[in-house]
Amino acid sequence: MVALSSPPLPFMGAVKVGLWSLWLPGLLLISVSIYFTQRLPSHVVDLETRRGFDDGGGGSGRVRITIYTAPRPFVGTVGDRQAVAVRSWLGLGDDVRVVLFGRDASVREFADGVGSRVSVESDIDFSFMGAPFFHSMVARSQTNPLDITVIIDPVAILLPDFISTLNFGHQLEHDWFLYAFTRGVPNFPFHLSSDGKQWLGEDGDRIQLQKLQEFLPMGLPSNCSEKRMLMAWRNSNVPLHVGVLPPFLYGRGIHDRWLINEVLHSKLRFVFDASWTISNFYLINSDDHRSHSSADGSLVLAMPENNWEYDGNLLLGNLYGQLYFHEMNYSDVMKLAKCDGHFVFVRSVESCSSPVHDTVPGLSTKKKILNCLSKISSSAISMSFIRRSDFRLSKSPLLPFDLEYILPVVADETKTIVLSIAGYSYKDMLMSWVCRLRSLRISNFLVWALDDDTYEFSVLQGLPVLRDRQAPRNISFNGCHFGTKCFQKVTKRKSTLVLRILKLGYNVLLSDVDVYWFKNPIPFLQSLGPAVLAAQSDEFNLTGPINLPRRSNSGFYFAQSDDPTIAALEKVVKHAENSQLSEQPSFYDTLCGEHGKYRVGDDKCWDPVTNLTVLFLDRDIFPNGAYKGLWEKRNVRSACKKTGSYILHNNWISGRQKKLSRQVSSGLWDYDIGSRMCLHKWYKRKVIGYI
Repeated sequence: MVALSSPPLPFMGAVKVGLWSLWLPGLLLISVSIYFTQRLPSHVVDLETRRGFDDGGGGSGRVRITIYTAPRPFVGTVGDRQAVAVRSWLGLGDDVRVVLFGRDASVREFADGVGSRVSVESDIDFSFMGAPFFHSMVARSQTNPLDITVIIDPVAILLPDFISTLNFGHQLEHDWFLYAFTRGVPNFPFHLSSDGKQWLGEDGDRIQLQKLQEFLPMGLPSNCSEKRMLMAWRNSNVPLHVGVLPPFLYGRGIHDRWLINEVLHSKLRFVFDASWTISNFYLINSDDHRSHSSADGSLVLAMPENNWEYDGNLLLGNLYGQLYFHEMNYSDVMKLAKCDGHFVFVRSVESCSSPVHDTVPGLSTKKKILNCLSKISSSAISMSFIRRSDFRLSKSPLLPFDLEYILPVVADETKTIVLSIAGYSYKDMLMSWVCRLRSLRISNFLVWALDDDTYEFSVLQGLPVLRDRQAPRNISFNGCHFGTKCFQKVTKRKSTLVLRILKLGYNVLLSDVDVYWFKNPIPFLQSLGPAVLAAQSDEFNLTGPINLPRRSNSGFYFAQSDDPTIAALEKVVKHAENSQLSEQPSFYDTLCGEHGKYRVGDDKCWDPVTNLTVLFLDRDIFPNGAYKGLWEKRNVRSACKKTGSYILHNNWISGRQKKLSRQVSSGLWDYDIGSRMCLHKWYKRKVIGYI
């Protein structure tokens, strides 16, 4: 037998080096995988890397997706950009549905023109300037019965890898929440085909996905000049986060980062960044710069001076949740990458060379993935979230409006204003009143705040509001009801403010916030003609005259901007200034004469000095709180509907708490104080209690 000689030393060394070059990456991969897997929450441990689906979006399963967005009106360049974006979404497959939040006629016109897979939802909360509320958008989207919900910027264009990413996410065993930053592209020389399913070049040839992606920046701008992003989650009974989503205005900063931060810290869902696997972008335009970077590279919101919408969102970000107190570390967020046909989760840009967990067989495939991730890490730019130093709001948001400016903004085509005056103790009733008017499609209302707290609350709720600097100070929270000194002082401000508005040429329907509206009374009141002041009667007897002394109610009346009405209100204001009583006796004594000497019939008065007629409104259709015991009926709404009531006044009851309790228990309540959101038809009504 011939003995085999040992290989030369240089050869053995080469073999050892070769083996180590293979074993070390594998050993490192296993070590890092075990280390990071142990650090993951228990509901993420079983995540696996899986073979990706076809980039054209064709997966074996049919994942039903609903995309929600809040577009601006579909007019001009903005409208064109939004139309291209929506068409790109629809072109991803027949299982994609689109819901547009909006009230502008052009939004519905656009939806009608693109087919049944696009619908319009206007039944959410909007500010008086037309901005949708983010918390209302999210709440509405959570009623989505389909598999996956997406919220996206209205100009963000999606490519087919969006579908393959969501297909992958849909197969994960755990509830998840993803986000992806939207890149700005200054030059994109392609256009969508007429059916929205293909991207075409100038010569009409179809452009492959890889070619399209070459025009997208691999990383994100270091200054994040456009903070746009999409968010998506799998629908289930698991909430997105713990706590309340405050009333952020959509598109006015903070809200998207705030939500991601809360979802991440709540640890109810697996959160990951899909910016590397979802190609979504917008075409940069000259008006697209809404923020900038400070000298130290931190994100600074660029906001117009006195922009109450951005100021309000910043204030809410300070007051709610953990964003201000617990800065989000972007490097801790899991990131989804796709290499060699496999989806891989990694912890951070710096650790891109080591996936967190995978089950990919074969060292060759692993090396390809590692090389792919290494390329991603070398070209990607880390993006930091908003930090505590970015909250630079030093004061409460202020509306840059005075009375002369805001009246034409909110008045209807007849120059009519619905005015209500409120203090902080009645802020919830104010919002229920506002929500009811919104549900009736009445938007020409104005709130006059008696204190700073009510003013700030109203601004953050998107209400048209002005601060009354002449209102009495130290208004009691629970002690400003009928008969108190506080009540007397507050009511005298009503006629003074109404007179100011009348002199500016606007009609005024004054309504206290404890007046519940069943239907719009304005057309009826306007039909009464000029030189007529229509007021509710406070008479409680079922029979007899309703214009008896001191029976006019100054909590609901309609005054037109004409000479007789203005002259009459001047008399009322002057009389009230010298009275030790509330405003209501001044109304009656001035316009109907002491002891009712100017009464005409059973329901009118006529002032011979100003030639003004005061009409006491029919109590069947404008009932007060004592009439026919309506508030004690088992079904208050049904009882009022039978008589054709326009409104029902929640008066003839003493005390704020009793008033609130009666209205809430009757079902005549339209505001959820917990979510700070109006109760819509789609909204699950919550039990509201007051102590």
